Amino acid sequence: MLYYLFRYLGQFGVSGANLWHYISFRAVLTLVLGLLISMWFGQYFVKWMKTHNGSESQRDASIDPYGVDKKGVPTMGGIIIIVATLIPCLLLGRLRNIYMLLMLFTTLWLGALGFADDYIKMKVTKDGLRPIYKLIGQAVLGLVVGLTLWLSPDAVICENIQDERQGTEQVVTHRSEEVKSTITTIPFVKNNNLNYADIFRFLGKYRTAAGWIFFVFVTTFIVMAVSNGSNLNDGMDGLCAGNAAIMCIALGILAYVSSHIHMAAYLNIMYIPGSEELVIFICAFVGALIGFLWYNAYPAQVFMGDTGSLAIGGIIGVTAIIIHKELLLPLLCFVFFMESLSVLLQTNYAKMGNKRGQKWRVVKRAPLHDTFRVKPGQLPSDFKVLINWPKGCWLESKITVRFWIVTIIMAALAIVTLKIR
Repeated sequence: MLYYLFRYLGQFGVSGANLWHYISFRAVLTLVLGLLISMWFGQYFVKWMKTHNGSESQRDASIDPYGVDKKGVPTMGGIIIIVATLIPCLLLGRLRNIYMLLMLFTTLWLGALGFADDYIKMKVTKDGLRPIYKLIGQAVLGLVVGLTLWLSPDAVICENIQDERQGTEQVVTHRSEEVKSTITTIPFVKNNNLNYADIFRFLGKYRTAAGWIFFVFVTTFIVMAVSNGSNLNDGMDGLCAGNAAIMCIALGILAYVSSHIHMAAYLNIMYIPGSEELVIFICAFVGALIGFLWYNAYPAQVFMGDTGSLAIGGIIGVTAIIIHKELLLPLLCFVFFMESLSVLLQTNYAKMGNKRGQKWRVVKRAPLHDTFRVKPGQLPSDFKVLINWPKGCWLESKITVRFWIVTIIMAALAIVTLKIR
Protein backbone atom coordinates (compact mmCIF):
# COMPACT_ATOMS: atom_id res chain seq x y z
CA MET A 1 0.00 0.00 0.00
CA LEU A 2 2.82 2.41 0.85
CA TYR A 3 4.47 1.54 -2.45
CA TYR A 4 1.44 2.76 -4.38
CA LEU A 5 1.03 5.81 -2.13
CA PHE A 6 4.60 7.02 -2.69
CA ARG A 7 4.46 6.22 -6.39
CA TYR A 8 1.42 8.50 -6.56
CA LEU A 9 3.16 11.21 -4.54
CA GLY A 10 6.16 10.95 -6.86
CA GLN A 11 3.99 12.37 -9.65
CA PHE A 12 3.88 15.62 -7.69
CA GLY A 13 7.62 15.78 -7.12
CA VAL A 14 7.53 14.82 -3.43
CA SER A 15 11.12 14.46 -2.23
CA GLY A 16 12.21 10.89 -1.56
CA ALA A 17 9.17 9.30 -3.20
CA ASN A 18 11.28 7.73 -5.96
CA LEU A 19 13.23 5.71 -3.36
CA TRP A 20 10.32 3.29 -3.29
CA HIS A 21 11.12 2.18 -6.83
CA TYR A 22 14.42 0.68 -5.68
CA ILE A 23 14.25 -3.00 -4.76
CA SER A 24 17.20 -2.70 -2.38
CA PHE A 25 15.48 0.07 -0.40
CA ARG A 26 12.18 -1.78 -0.04
CA ALA A 27 13.95 -5.09 0.65
CA VAL A 28 15.89 -3.66 3.59
CA LEU A 29 12.74 -2.02 4.97
CA THR A 30 10.75 -5.25 4.80
CA LEU A 31 13.59 -7.19 6.44
CA VAL A 32 13.80 -4.78 9.36
CA LEU A 33 10.03 -4.42 9.64
CA GLY A 34 9.51 -8.20 9.60
CA LEU A 35 12.13 -8.60 12.32
CA LEU A 36 10.65 -5.90 14.55
CA ILE A 37 7.06 -7.09 14.14
CA SER A 38 8.08 -10.67 14.90
CA MET A 39 9.90 -9.64 18.09
CA TRP A 40 7.19 -7.21 19.23
CA PHE A 41 4.18 -9.38 18.41
CA GLY A 42 5.91 -12.51 19.68
CA GLN A 43 6.01 -11.42 23.30
CA TYR A 44 2.26 -10.73 23.38
CA PHE A 45 1.48 -13.94 21.50
CA VAL A 46 3.48 -16.05 23.96
CA LYS A 47 1.75 -14.42 26.94
CA TRP A 48 -1.69 -14.85 25.40
CA MET A 49 -1.10 -18.52 24.58
CA LYS A 50 0.14 -19.22 28.10
CA THR A 51 -2.92 -17.51 29.58
CA HIS A 52 -5.24 -19.58 27.40
CA ASN A 53 -3.31 -22.84 27.89
CA GLY A 54 -2.34 -23.02 24.22
CA SER A 55 0.39 -25.62 24.60
CA GLU A 56 0.85 -29.06 23.11
CA SER A 57 0.91 -32.19 25.22
CA GLN A 58 4.14 -33.13 26.97
CA ARG A 59 6.65 -34.81 24.69
CA ASP A 60 7.56 -38.47 24.98
CA ALA A 61 10.70 -38.70 27.14
CA SER A 62 11.79 -41.84 25.27
CA ILE A 63 12.06 -39.77 22.09
CA ASP A 64 12.98 -36.34 23.43
CA PRO A 65 15.24 -36.55 26.53
CA TYR A 66 14.77 -32.81 27.03
CA GLY A 67 10.98 -32.94 26.67
CA VAL A 68 10.34 -32.76 30.42
CA ASP A 69 11.62 -29.18 30.43
CA LYS A 70 9.28 -28.24 27.59
CA LYS A 71 5.99 -28.97 29.29
CA GLY A 72 3.61 -26.03 28.98
CA VAL A 73 5.51 -24.28 26.18
CA PRO A 74 2.97 -22.63 23.82
CA THR A 75 2.65 -23.87 20.26
CA MET A 76 1.27 -22.31 17.04
CA GLY A 77 4.20 -19.89 16.97
CA GLY A 78 4.01 -20.02 13.20
CA ILE A 79 1.33 -17.35 13.54
CA ILE A 80 4.10 -14.96 14.61
CA ILE A 81 6.05 -15.73 11.43
CA ILE A 82 3.01 -15.39 9.19
CA VAL A 83 1.86 -12.08 10.67
CA ALA A 84 5.39 -10.64 10.58
CA THR A 85 5.71 -11.65 6.92
CA LEU A 86 2.32 -10.51 5.65
CA ILE A 87 2.27 -7.01 7.15
CA PRO A 88 5.54 -5.78 5.55
CA CYS A 89 4.54 -7.33 2.22
CA LEU A 90 1.13 -5.67 2.28
CA LEU A 91 2.72 -2.33 3.17
CA LEU A 92 5.76 -2.35 0.89
CA GLY A 93 5.06 -4.89 -1.85
CA ARG A 94 3.47 -4.52 -5.26
CA LEU A 95 0.19 -6.28 -4.67
CA ARG A 96 -0.64 -6.51 -8.37
CA ASN A 97 2.41 -8.65 -9.01
CA ILE A 98 1.47 -12.27 -9.78
CA TYR A 99 4.44 -13.67 -7.87
CA MET A 100 3.71 -11.65 -4.75
CA LEU A 101 0.09 -12.81 -4.86
CA LEU A 102 1.18 -16.44 -5.18
CA MET A 103 3.51 -16.14 -2.19
CA LEU A 104 0.83 -14.51 -0.04
CA PHE A 105 -1.65 -17.23 -1.01
CA THR A 106 0.92 -19.96 -0.25
CA THR A 107 1.59 -18.50 3.19
CA LEU A 108 -2.07 -18.18 4.12
CA TRP A 109 -3.13 -21.55 2.68
CA LEU A 110 -0.49 -23.68 4.35
CA GLY A 111 -0.62 -21.56 7.49
CA ALA A 112 -4.35 -22.31 7.76
CA LEU A 113 -3.72 -26.01 7.10
CA GLY A 114 -1.08 -26.13 9.82
CA PHE A 115 -3.28 -24.15 12.19
CA ALA A 116 -6.06 -26.72 11.81
CA ASP A 117 -3.58 -29.48 12.63
CA ASP A 118 -2.21 -27.67 15.71
CA TYR A 119 -5.68 -26.80 16.97
CA ILE A 120 -6.85 -30.42 16.71
CA LYS A 121 -3.72 -31.55 18.57
CA MET A 122 -4.48 -29.15 21.42
CA LYS A 123 -8.23 -29.50 21.68
CA VAL A 124 -9.27 -32.85 20.18
CA THR A 125 -6.58 -35.50 19.77
CA LYS A 126 -2.80 -35.45 20.01
CA ASP A 127 -2.59 -37.10 16.57
CA GLY A 128 -3.86 -33.92 14.93
CA LEU A 129 -5.20 -33.69 11.40
CA ARG A 130 -5.19 -36.96 9.46
CA PRO A 131 -2.12 -37.12 7.18
CA ILE A 132 -4.27 -37.65 4.09
CA TYR A 133 -5.98 -34.30 4.66
CA LYS A 134 -2.64 -32.50 4.94
CA LEU A 135 -1.44 -34.14 1.75
CA ILE A 136 -4.62 -33.12 -0.05
CA GLY A 137 -4.21 -29.54 1.15
CA GLN A 138 -0.60 -29.45 -0.06
CA ALA A 139 -1.58 -31.00 -3.39
CA VAL A 140 -4.29 -28.39 -3.93
CA LEU A 141 -1.75 -25.62 -3.38
CA GLY A 142 0.67 -27.25 -5.81
CA LEU A 143 -2.04 -27.46 -8.46
CA VAL A 144 -3.05 -23.83 -7.94
CA VAL A 145 0.55 -22.61 -8.21
CA GLY A 146 1.34 -24.79 -11.23
CA LEU A 147 -1.82 -23.85 -13.12
CA THR A 148 -1.37 -20.15 -12.32
CA LEU A 149 2.19 -20.16 -13.68
CA TRP A 150 0.90 -21.98 -16.77
CA LEU A 151 -2.14 -19.82 -17.49
CA SER A 152 -1.22 -16.36 -16.19
CA PRO A 153 0.02 -13.99 -18.93
CA ASP A 154 2.22 -12.27 -16.33
CA ALA A 155 4.30 -15.36 -15.50
CA VAL A 156 6.88 -15.11 -18.29
CA ILE A 157 10.63 -15.27 -18.89
CA CYS A 158 13.16 -13.84 -21.32
CA GLU A 159 15.42 -16.61 -22.59
CA ASN A 160 19.17 -16.07 -22.55
CA ILE A 161 21.13 -16.23 -25.80
CA GLN A 162 24.85 -16.99 -26.06
CA ASP A 163 26.73 -15.27 -28.89
CA GLU A 164 30.32 -16.01 -29.87
CA ARG A 165 32.29 -12.92 -30.85
CA GLN A 166 35.72 -12.94 -32.47
CA GLY A 167 35.88 -16.69 -32.03
CA THR A 168 36.57 -16.72 -28.28
CA GLU A 169 34.60 -14.06 -26.48
CA GLN A 170 31.15 -15.18 -25.34
CA VAL A 171 28.45 -12.57 -24.78
CA VAL A 172 25.09 -13.37 -23.21
CA THR A 173 21.98 -11.36 -24.04
CA HIS A 174 18.27 -11.93 -23.56
CA ARG A 175 15.46 -12.12 -26.05
CA SER A 176 13.39 -8.97 -26.07
CA GLU A 177 10.08 -10.83 -26.17
CA GLU A 178 8.64 -12.27 -22.98
CA VAL A 179 7.44 -15.84 -23.41
CA LYS A 180 5.71 -18.58 -21.49
CA SER A 181 8.18 -21.37 -20.92
CA THR A 182 8.67 -24.66 -19.08
CA ILE A 183 12.43 -24.17 -19.00
CA THR A 184 14.21 -24.93 -15.75
CA THR A 185 17.85 -24.74 -14.65
CA ILE A 186 20.08 -27.81 -14.28
CA PRO A 187 22.85 -27.14 -11.73
CA PHE A 188 26.53 -27.80 -12.59
CA VAL A 189 25.81 -28.11 -16.33
CA LYS A 190 27.31 -25.65 -18.86
CA ASN A 191 24.26 -25.26 -21.10
CA ASN A 192 22.11 -25.59 -18.04
CA ASN A 193 18.56 -25.14 -19.29
CA LEU A 194 16.12 -28.02 -19.56
CA ASN A 195 12.76 -27.59 -21.24
CA TYR A 196 10.16 -29.99 -19.86
CA ALA A 197 8.41 -29.88 -23.24
CA ASP A 198 11.48 -31.43 -24.88
CA ILE A 199 10.87 -34.59 -22.87
CA PHE A 200 7.68 -35.07 -24.89
CA ARG A 201 9.02 -34.47 -28.39
CA PHE A 202 7.44 -37.74 -29.49
CA LEU A 203 4.03 -36.08 -29.05
CA GLY A 204 4.68 -33.61 -31.87
CA LYS A 205 2.46 -30.54 -31.73
CA TYR A 206 1.12 -31.62 -28.31
CA ARG A 207 4.52 -31.57 -26.62
CA THR A 208 4.14 -28.03 -25.25
CA ALA A 209 0.83 -28.86 -23.55
CA ALA A 210 2.35 -32.10 -22.23
CA GLY A 211 5.32 -30.13 -20.91
CA TRP A 212 3.04 -27.79 -18.98
CA ILE A 213 1.00 -30.67 -17.56
CA PHE A 214 4.24 -32.30 -16.45
CA PHE A 215 5.32 -28.96 -14.94
CA VAL A 216 2.11 -28.80 -12.89
CA PHE A 217 2.75 -32.30 -11.52
CA VAL A 218 6.37 -31.40 -10.73
CA THR A 219 5.18 -28.28 -8.91
CA THR A 220 2.67 -30.29 -6.88
CA PHE A 221 5.29 -32.87 -5.94
CA ILE A 222 7.81 -30.21 -4.90
CA VAL A 223 5.32 -28.33 -2.73
CA MET A 224 4.35 -31.56 -0.96
CA ALA A 225 7.94 -32.81 -0.60
CA VAL A 226 9.51 -29.61 0.73
CA SER A 227 6.56 -28.81 2.98
CA ASN A 228 6.69 -32.26 4.58
CA GLY A 229 10.48 -32.10 4.85
CA SER A 230 10.20 -28.82 6.72
CA ASN A 231 7.53 -30.32 8.94
CA LEU A 232 9.79 -33.27 9.83
CA ASN A 233 12.72 -30.92 10.53
CA ASP A 234 10.68 -29.04 13.12
CA GLY A 235 11.59 -31.07 16.18
CA MET A 236 14.11 -29.01 18.14
CA ASP A 237 14.33 -25.48 19.44
CA GLY A 238 15.35 -23.15 16.62
CA LEU A 239 16.18 -25.96 14.20
CA CYS A 240 13.63 -25.42 11.44
CA ALA A 241 13.48 -21.62 11.73
CA GLY A 242 17.26 -21.28 11.51
CA ASN A 243 17.58 -23.68 8.57
CA ALA A 244 14.74 -21.95 6.74
CA ALA A 245 16.26 -18.48 7.23
CA ILE A 246 19.55 -19.67 5.69
CA MET A 247 17.78 -21.33 2.75
CA CYS A 248 15.68 -18.23 2.11
CA ILE A 249 18.72 -15.93 2.10
CA ALA A 250 20.15 -18.08 -0.70
CA LEU A 251 16.79 -18.04 -2.53
CA GLY A 252 16.62 -14.27 -2.14
CA ILE A 253 20.00 -13.93 -3.84
CA LEU A 254 18.91 -16.22 -6.67
CA ALA A 255 15.65 -14.31 -7.07
CA TYR A 256 17.48 -10.97 -7.16
CA VAL A 257 19.92 -11.96 -9.92
CA SER A 258 17.05 -13.53 -11.89
CA SER A 259 15.13 -10.24 -11.73
CA HIS A 260 18.09 -8.06 -12.78
CA ILE A 261 18.57 -8.17 -16.54
CA HIS A 262 22.27 -7.27 -16.49
CA MET A 263 23.16 -9.70 -13.70
CA ALA A 264 21.13 -12.41 -15.41
CA ALA A 265 23.09 -11.80 -18.61
CA TYR A 266 26.42 -11.82 -16.75
CA LEU A 267 25.58 -15.11 -15.01
CA ASN A 268 24.01 -16.62 -18.15
CA ILE A 269 20.67 -17.37 -16.52
CA MET A 270 17.13 -16.63 -17.65
CA TYR A 271 15.70 -13.21 -16.87
CA ILE A 272 12.34 -13.33 -15.08
CA PRO A 273 10.48 -10.00 -15.23
CA GLY A 274 8.57 -9.20 -12.04
CA SER A 275 10.47 -11.65 -9.85
CA GLU A 276 12.00 -8.74 -7.93
CA GLU A 277 8.89 -8.82 -5.74
CA LEU A 278 10.03 -12.23 -4.54
CA VAL A 279 13.03 -10.45 -3.02
CA ILE A 280 10.65 -8.21 -1.07
CA PHE A 281 8.68 -11.20 0.19
CA ILE A 282 11.77 -13.25 1.05
CA CYS A 283 13.33 -10.36 2.99
CA ALA A 284 10.16 -9.97 5.05
CA PHE A 285 10.09 -13.72 5.64
CA VAL A 286 13.75 -13.89 6.70
CA GLY A 287 13.19 -10.98 9.09
CA ALA A 288 10.17 -12.77 10.55
CA LEU A 289 12.15 -16.01 11.01
CA ILE A 290 15.05 -14.26 12.73
CA GLY A 291 12.67 -12.40 15.01
CA PHE A 292 10.92 -15.67 15.80
CA LEU A 293 14.25 -17.19 16.84
CA TRP A 294 14.32 -14.63 19.66
CA TYR A 295 11.64 -16.77 21.32
CA ASN A 296 12.27 -20.14 19.65
CA ALA A 297 16.01 -20.50 20.27
CA TYR A 298 16.97 -22.96 23.01
CA PRO A 299 15.32 -23.04 25.49
CA ALA A 300 12.22 -22.28 23.47
CA GLN A 301 9.49 -20.03 24.82
CA VAL A 302 7.22 -21.02 21.93
CA PHE A 303 7.09 -23.77 19.28
CA MET A 304 6.21 -22.94 15.68
CA GLY A 305 3.98 -26.00 15.26
CA ASP A 306 2.64 -27.12 11.89
CA THR A 307 1.27 -23.60 11.43
CA GLY A 308 4.82 -22.48 10.76
CA SER A 309 6.59 -25.57 9.46
CA LEU A 310 4.12 -26.35 6.66
CA ALA A 311 4.12 -22.72 5.51
CA ILE A 312 7.93 -22.56 5.59
CA GLY A 313 8.32 -25.56 3.29
CA GLY A 314 5.66 -24.30 0.91
CA ILE A 315 7.24 -20.85 0.66
CA ILE A 316 10.68 -22.32 -0.11
CA GLY A 317 9.29 -24.73 -2.71
CA VAL A 318 7.10 -22.19 -4.52
CA THR A 319 9.89 -19.58 -4.61
CA ALA A 320 12.28 -22.06 -6.23
CA ILE A 321 9.63 -23.00 -8.81
CA ILE A 322 8.89 -19.39 -9.73
CA ILE A 323 12.56 -18.59 -10.40
CA HIS A 324 12.97 -21.90 -12.29
CA LYS A 325 15.53 -23.27 -9.84
CA GLU A 326 13.51 -26.23 -8.52
CA LEU A 327 16.25 -28.73 -9.41
CA LEU A 328 18.50 -26.94 -6.91
CA LEU A 329 16.21 -27.88 -4.03
CA PRO A 330 17.86 -31.22 -3.14
CA LEU A 331 21.07 -29.24 -2.61
CA LEU A 332 19.58 -26.14 -1.01
CA CYS A 333 17.14 -28.10 1.17
CA PHE A 334 19.60 -30.89 1.86
CA VAL A 335 18.66 -31.07 5.55
CA PHE A 336 14.94 -31.31 4.76
CA PHE A 337 15.71 -33.95 2.14
CA MET A 338 17.73 -36.06 4.58
CA GLU A 339 15.00 -35.81 7.23
CA SER A 340 12.41 -37.13 4.76
CA LEU A 341 14.75 -39.77 3.39
CA SER A 342 15.57 -41.04 6.88
CA VAL A 343 11.87 -41.53 7.63
CA LEU A 344 11.20 -43.34 4.33
CA LEU A 345 14.21 -45.63 4.72
CA GLN A 346 13.51 -46.29 8.39
CA THR A 347 9.87 -47.18 7.75
CA ASN A 348 10.55 -49.55 4.85
CA TYR A 349 13.60 -51.16 6.46
CA ALA A 350 11.61 -51.77 9.65
CA LYS A 351 8.84 -53.43 7.62
CA MET A 352 11.39 -55.76 6.02
CA GLY A 353 12.66 -56.72 9.47
CA ASN A 354 9.15 -57.27 10.81
CA LYS A 355 8.48 -59.81 8.06
CA ARG A 356 11.46 -61.78 9.36
CA GLY A 357 10.48 -61.38 13.00
CA GLN A 358 13.35 -58.94 13.67
CA LYS A 359 13.58 -55.28 14.63
CA TRP A 360 15.66 -53.58 11.96
CA ARG A 361 16.51 -49.88 11.88
CA VAL A 362 18.61 -47.85 9.44
CA VAL A 363 19.47 -45.21 12.05
CA LYS A 364 18.80 -45.19 15.76
CA ARG A 365 15.69 -43.04 15.35
CA ALA A 366 13.99 -41.04 12.60
CA PRO A 367 13.63 -38.21 11.58
CA LEU A 368 17.38 -37.82 11.32
CA HIS A 369 17.81 -35.15 14.01
CA ASP A 370 16.32 -37.53 16.59
CA THR A 371 19.12 -40.05 16.11
CA PHE A 372 21.60 -37.58 17.65
CA ARG A 373 19.75 -37.39 20.95
CA VAL A 374 19.40 -41.08 21.74
CA LYS A 375 21.11 -41.83 25.04
CA PRO A 376 23.33 -44.93 25.40
CA GLY A 377 21.23 -47.95 26.30
CA GLN A 378 17.98 -46.14 25.47
CA LEU A 379 17.18 -48.38 22.49
CA PRO A 380 15.92 -51.92 23.19
CA SER A 381 18.69 -54.53 23.08
CA ASP A 382 16.96 -56.49 20.29
CA PHE A 383 17.14 -53.55 17.84
CA LYS A 384 19.58 -54.10 14.97
CA VAL A 385 20.73 -50.64 13.79
CA LEU A 386 22.45 -50.42 10.42
CA ILE A 387 24.17 -47.06 11.11
CA ASN A 388 24.84 -46.96 14.83
CA TRP A 389 26.24 -43.42 14.99
CA PRO A 390 26.81 -41.31 17.02
CA LYS A 391 27.57 -43.38 20.09
CA GLY A 392 26.51 -40.74 22.60
CA CYS A 393 23.73 -38.18 23.02
CA TRP A 394 24.43 -34.65 21.76
CA LEU A 395 23.08 -31.55 23.43
CA GLU A 396 20.07 -30.15 21.61
CA SER A 397 21.71 -26.76 21.04
CA LYS A 398 24.74 -28.49 19.47
CA ILE A 399 22.55 -30.52 17.12
CA THR A 400 20.72 -27.36 16.04
CA VAL A 401 23.88 -25.35 15.33
CA ARG A 402 25.53 -28.22 13.45
CA PHE A 403 22.47 -28.61 11.24
CA TRP A 404 22.63 -24.86 10.59
CA ILE A 405 26.28 -25.21 9.55
CA VAL A 406 25.41 -27.98 7.10
CA THR A 407 22.64 -25.81 5.65
CA ILE A 408 25.02 -22.85 5.28
CA ILE A 409 27.45 -25.03 3.33
CA MET A 410 24.71 -26.36 1.06
CA ALA A 411 23.22 -22.88 0.52
CA ALA A 412 26.66 -21.59 -0.47
CA LEU A 413 27.04 -24.46 -2.94
CA ALA A 414 23.61 -23.66 -4.39
CA ILE A 415 24.69 -20.07 -5.05
CA VAL A 416 28.05 -21.19 -6.46
CA THR A 417 26.22 -23.24 -9.11
CA LEU A 418 25.63 -19.92 -10.87
CA LYS A 419 29.32 -19.97 -11.87
CA ILE A 420 30.43 -23.61 -11.59
CA ARG A 421 29.22 -25.42 -14.70
